[in-house]
Amino acid sequence: MRPKTLNFEQLVKKNKQELLEDEHSISRIEKKLESKQIELVEKNEIRK
Repeated sequence: MRPKTLNFEQLVKKNKQELLEDEHSISRIEKKLESKQIELVEKNEIRK
């Protein structure tokens, strides 16, 4: 059985949703990185 083909509007909607999900994932990763950087800076400050 062939997969259902999507029309243009459905593809646009699907792509937009995927982009929003990606944006959310990127935001979470950025927050984690920022948190780690702050942690490292604070550790380094304590050692001085």
